[in-house]
Amino acid sequence: MYKKKVPLKKSDLVVGALFLIAGIAIYYRVEIALNYSWQWGKLPQFLYRFDDESGKWVSNVLMWGLFNTIRLSIFGTILAIILGTIMGICRSSEVMFLRLVSGTYVETMRNLPPLVIIFIVYFFIGNHLLPYSSIGDALQGKDNFLVSIVTFCLAPPEHLTTFLSALFTLAIFEGAYITEIVRSGIQSINRGQWEAAHSLGMTKYQQMRHIILPQAFQRILPPLAGQFVSLIKDSSIVSVISIPELSFRANELMTGTLLTMEIWITVTIMYLVLTLPCSVAIQKLEDRMARGLR
Repeated sequence: MYKKKVPLKKSDLVVGALFLIAGIAIYYRVEIALNYSWQWGKLPQFLYRFDDESGKWVSNVLMWGLFNTIRLSIFGTILAIILGTIMGICRSSEVMFLRLVSGTYVETMRNLPPLVIIFIVYFFIGNHLLPYSSIGDALQGKDNFLVSIVTFCLAPPEHLTTFLSALFTLAIFEGAYITEIVRSGIQSINRGQWEAAHSLGMTKYQQMRHIILPQAFQRILPPLAGQFVSLIKDSSIVSVISIPELSFRANELMTGTLLTMEIWITVTIMYLVLTLPCSVAIQKLEDRMARGLR
């Protein structure tokens, strides 16, 4: 199909010229005025290094942090969706007590600084709940398939309690925003759907499970995917509680090597590698669903 060419406008040329000038200015500041001795040749060893004992290339500090960020993002999103769905249903409930509990949770999470929430939730869960579960102690010293799976998906047994504390912290924080997404999705369903399901003799649980939630999740899928991108970025918050994700590893490495600019530019690129494909996929998903709803 022939597409009509759109002529360039004067405003496009002006914007392009401004970007070019900004690029030249940044290059000048970095290469000339900054007076910084770049040492990019030292960076690759912190991504992958050659292990003489095994004779293979193995991941190093920055890649370890990247893997932990991915783990926190994936499993944190799963837990946040579960928590957000439950609280979203409570927010839409006719029972006042459930609305009060979910409303208090959402408003508390949304109106406190993230750093305060991280410290409160982390120290409460990490010091008063998880240690009594003895999850890590039960796995330590055992060399079996379960330990390998837990180590690959989460963390080694000796660090499992700390990792789970950070995971639950992120899930509780992000779950408040997912709660509002789920609530808006449920309330967007036409009242006639509820009445039709009720006329078929369905209980409230059956209505929600078979009729309302499937339609609601179809509508809220793009913002849920967008929340996944937000959690990737928000995972850097847990670096303040010494969780060895990407930002923590970068700060640790910068302190030991003094390669400030090289490390943080590399970390920026690594975050973009994670978030940009997700953002493009979300945009395509939104376009496809918008066409489907027409």
